[in-house]
Amino acid sequence: MNGGDEVVAASADPSLPLEWRFSQVFGERSAGEEVQEVDIISAIEFDNSGDHLATGDRGGRVVLFERTDTNNSTGTRRELEETDYPLRHPEFRYKTEFQSHDPEFDYLKSLEIEEKINKIRWCQTANGALFLLSTNDKTIKFWKVQDKKIKKICDMNSDPSRTGNGTITSACFVNGGVPEVNNSLGGISSLRLPVVTSHESSPVAKCRKVYAHAHDYHINSISNNSDGETFISADDLRINLWNMEINSQSFNIVDVKPAKMEDLSEVITSAEFHPTHCNMLAYSSSKGSIRLIDLRQSALCDSHSKLFEEPETAGPKSFFTEIIASVSDIKFAKEGRYLLSRDYMTLKLWDINMDSGPVATFQVHEYLKPKVSFLYSKRVYLRSRA
Repeated sequence: MNGGDEVVAASADPSLPLEWRFSQVFGERSAGEEVQEVDIISAIEFDNSGDHLATGDRGGRVVLFERTDTNNSTGTRRELEETDYPLRHPEFRYKTEFQSHDPEFDYLKSLEIEEKINKIRWCQTANGALFLLSTNDKTIKFWKVQDKKIKKICDMNSDPSRTGNGTITSACFVNGGVPEVNNSLGGISSLRLPVVTSHESSPVAKCRKVYAHAHDYHINSISNNSDGETFISADDLRINLWNMEINSQSFNIVDVKPAKMEDLSEVITSAEFHPTHCNMLAYSSSKGSIRLIDLRQSALCDSHSKLFEEPETAGPKSFFTEIIASVSDIKFAKEGRYLLSRDYMTLKLWDINMDSGPVATFQVHEYLKPKVSFLYSKRVYLRSRA
């Protein structure tokens, strides 16, 4: 999806084809209604099960959805296709939302830090609670979302008909509310004690950790490890490794910053952990290359295990050749054998066992090639995600 701007509208009739619509915000908008910038979706992520969806917007909010349609089918996808099993479109309902980030100001650098959510990553669930990481340009936060039962004061422990104090009525009060009663001096018989009971449950989000002050440049990627204990964060020049339980320090594992900034030739655009091998990760660059590194080689991964690049084509190169080739996002397939990369014009599928070139290339914006100069002059050059 392109920056979380595309959402799926599920059809009520499973027999109808899946309908795609373009939307930058939630809710129905009337014709000509102005869209507030803080409401524009900037990040979107499904969890591994596909039962939960998280979105982030430019206002720093994270909204969670959960799947409501029940899937009673058994068997693999291939088996269901062979038996001509009817397709069911997933349906999601609103679960909860919370303010993840607020606007900040870096007084040392005189720099405003906007609250826009850049990335969201789901973590492993535990004890019925949901865990996720969210980040803006500078700060990463670790969130726990769990259903909490609302405590309710309901009824009194004695019967008014037996106390002789008929002026006191039984009532329910949520979260410690105090009833208004007309107490008369009736001795012990007028003493009434409330009974606390659990009422309906409601999801509550709590920030468990804040990981800050580790990046000099804007964070463009976060990725949690399959070991469930660590994650990485990447900016334009560095990739840091974090332990989820330790927010006071991180370890720099990739550093592409040259001794002189005049010698800078490429920047990091995206980074992703391998889904099953906790020692492997990949990162892409603005030159269109993808590097696979092994954390077991050294503490600072100056070299790569494999380099994935598109073979150079013969012919003249224009000013926009490198801009178009810049990889903006990468994503591993679930089993980890294949890697999907996104540049401005194409999607490329790579086999990590074959670094000679992509196994497949999908044209996305071929019709925009003649208009690249116009788009560049108008700054219509958005970051695309795999």
